[in-house]
Amino acid sequence: MQKLKLILTSLLITSFIPAITNAQDTDLDKLVLPDGFSIEVYAKVRNARQMSLGDDGTVYVGTRNRAGGRIFAVPDANGDGKGDEVITIAGGLKSPSGLTYHNGDLYIGAISRIYRIKDIANNFRNDPDPEILYGDLPDKTHHGWKFLEFGPDGLLYIPIGAPCNICEPEDVFASINTMDVNNPDAGITQYASGIRNTVGFDWDPNSGDLWFTDNGGDGLGDEMPADELNRAPTSGHNFGYPYIHQGDTQDPNFGDGKNAANYTPPAQKLAPHAGAIGMTFYKGDMFPAKYKNNIIIAEHGSWNRTDEAGHTGHMLTLVTVEDGKAVNYEPFITGFLQDNEAWGRPSDVLELKDGSLLIADDDADAIYRVTYGN
Repeated sequence: MQKLKLILTSLLITSFIPAITNAQDTDLDKLVLPDGFSIEVYAKVRNARQMSLGDDGTVYVGTRNRAGGRIFAVPDANGDGKGDEVITIAGGLKSPSGLTYHNGDLYIGAISRIYRIKDIANNFRNDPDPEILYGDLPDKTHHGWKFLEFGPDGLLYIPIGAPCNICEPEDVFASINTMDVNNPDAGITQYASGIRNTVGFDWDPNSGDLWFTDNGGDGLGDEMPADELNRAPTSGHNFGYPYIHQGDTQDPNFGDGKNAANYTPPAQKLAPHAGAIGMTFYKGDMFPAKYKNNIIIAEHGSWNRTDEAGHTGHMLTLVTVEDGKAVNYEPFITGFLQDNEAWGRPSDVLELKDGSLLIADDDADAIYRVTYGN
């Protein structure tokens, strides 16, 4: 194991700031929620990406590239449903977008490396040194940002995105992989392939199956291809990239001679170029029954559709799952897009212990909390 001693710039030395500042900069009154739902600012966090919940209710937050390589802790010590402060845990990491809390430790996914901070709850205020747990991931930055979660099998799941828009990459890319954090020297094992860029996954609480989002390729038109919600109940599935898009369409450059029937199709086609990233199975009891054990997706939003076609995504969506199949796909929270201009971009979702839902917004530099009822 190696230790990384981070040298922080003066910008990063600031240990904490109030969790809610300039809340008026958000446009929450523009959001459209189903009847009975409410939303408020939970914390203002620069470039907030993946979130993870500690045992004590602290929310840990990763960032991508606008926050000086920092990761943050947002405690809620008084339990009032709002972050108390935003504390810089560490900085100078290379796009530490993914992180996850597990058995008291915090695991961080950056470009090419997985870090660990042990006993994070007692150390996030103490300028801890992230330990390099595994340092042999590819160093490509295109789709190189991570999303991390531990599966029911106790393994850490690590995506490695394609290092391009559409290409034939080396086998290590366009994949989801697993690692035993108790034996990191054994390296990673590929779990699934043919995945262009997944930045969100979770396990069905009923079946234990892995579900994940995937972003479709660019440059094939406004309406092609669909983003995907995929299901991988076992290892070994290939989801078609770069040969087959959205489960049924050959790529014009790489798809010749490839049969879509030889690849696993999406469980649900999502809106084209919607930027479906963070997702979770909602397991709580606060929301109405229609949300229970179904998937909530943060659709980050399109960026290169024509003006005539308009943007897609920039919303939260709900996918209903029955017996391992997606049976309905509908908007949940909309309004981040106004007159085809985005004021916010949802990047992740996280359920809190009381059943409320946090939404990270890496464009508006905020985390919101969604509640239902009184």
